[in-house]
Amino acid sequence: MIPVVLCGGAGTRLWPVSRTQLPKQFLPMVSDRSMFQDTVLRASRLPQVSSSVIVCRDEHRFLVAEQLHAAGLERGRILLEPLQRNTAPALAAAAVAIEAQEANAIMLVLPADHLIRDEAAFAAAAAAAATAAAAGYLVTFGIVPDRPETGYGYIERAGEMPPGGCFHVSRFVEKPDLRTATSLVASGLLWNSGMFVMSAKRYLEELGRLRPDILKAAQAAWLARVEDLDFSRLDAAAFGACPAESIDYAVMERTGKAAVVPVNMGWSDVGSWASLWETSAKDDAGNALRGDVDLHDTRNSYVRADSRLVSVSGLDDVIVVETGDAVLVTHRDNAQSVKEAVARLAHARRAEHLSHRRVYRPWGYYEGLDEGEHYQVKRLMVKPGEALSLQLHHRRAEHWVIVSGTARVTCGDTVRELTKNESTYIPLGVKHRLENIGQTPLLVIEVQSGDYLGEDDIVRFEDRYNR
Repeated sequence: MIPVVLCGGAGTRLWPVSRTQLPKQFLPMVSDRSMFQDTVLRASRLPQVSSSVIVCRDEHRFLVAEQLHAAGLERGRILLEPLQRNTAPALAAAAVAIEAQEANAIMLVLPADHLIRDEAAFAAAAAAAATAAAAGYLVTFGIVPDRPETGYGYIERAGEMPPGGCFHVSRFVEKPDLRTATSLVASGLLWNSGMFVMSAKRYLEELGRLRPDILKAAQAAWLARVEDLDFSRLDAAAFGACPAESIDYAVMERTGKAAVVPVNMGWSDVGSWASLWETSAKDDAGNALRGDVDLHDTRNSYVRADSRLVSVSGLDDVIVVETGDAVLVTHRDNAQSVKEAVARLAHARRAEHLSHRRVYRPWGYYEGLDEGEHYQVKRLMVKPGEALSLQLHHRRAEHWVIVSGTARVTCGDTVRELTKNESTYIPLGVKHRLENIGQTPLLVIEVQSGDYLGEDDIVRFEDRYNR
């Protein structure tokens, strides 16, 4: 099997921790590793698997590569989506790439942001599904429910398929209201997990029969791809012309070859703060805590502090999440509405839904420390051997102070080395570059001044990361 890990989700219901530039799949939400790392590691431990194919958004490509390296995982193939078109086109592009190398390959399709506690049950379900997939079926994992749930779709199974473990699918049911969900669980229906096992060839055949427009666009996007460093960049025009559609709507609900493998494996899609509370370890009062938290007379709540002390008193069934620049407080029953708060921030053209104060770049990161009218202060960390692009700004000047490490600074025609407590000034409109030529992280305080301080005021002349 070839794991295909889909990383395109936005995770808006887990704001303010999950944001557009750093969504939940790349964050340590349930363990010390990111959910993406946990997903790829879990798949790598299955028997007879090849290295993964990763499908991610273009802006996350270096984050994906760095997290694979940090987890000691093989790089595999990384496909870059120029824009989001949902899961059916993303998987189509991966299937085209896989079939070009191995005609009979079986794909294990995994969202990057799911939690699975019982890996043995997961492995057994994957093996049963692979047998059915080799016989031409498109298999989904059906989760045995432990409660009525309105946030998931449902699957009704029919007769069992030989040699056992998989069932024909009778019907798919859309996300129901609570009364309907209660009835569906009582009738033995399964949750639709969004994980699949199928051959690349069969998926493309069914897609060509049911949604030839998606297949045609995905094939064109792959054929016109650009190999960029270690990434395969799908053609933007061809992929952009592709309709946005989920695997379920495009294929699974319409094919006559749908199968399901029922499994109880401690699964959650970690789709909201309420679901994260449900899957987290709790104290005697039912509270799930993370960070520097003080509680009094509080029960059945999720409280997370990322940057400072958070004290909660006299509240039950609440979600309290603190980050460096935002705080969320809501009732647990209202956790699904966080997405609406994110939409309001976007409508108001605020930046808190897009990025954290710390923004990661392939060379390291920067984070905002202070800002006011016509000035901004940032902390930069440049990894050993890395460098910012050769660039200039039309509307701001910059002053750099070296806190630690050894820097090579290009400013116009001058190149000089700076170390701790030394500084330099970059005038407006002058080409410049910052490089770490030492063996330890380079820490720099950057003071910007000008009439516009947006990140889009940048002209790049040379960039080792091809941005």
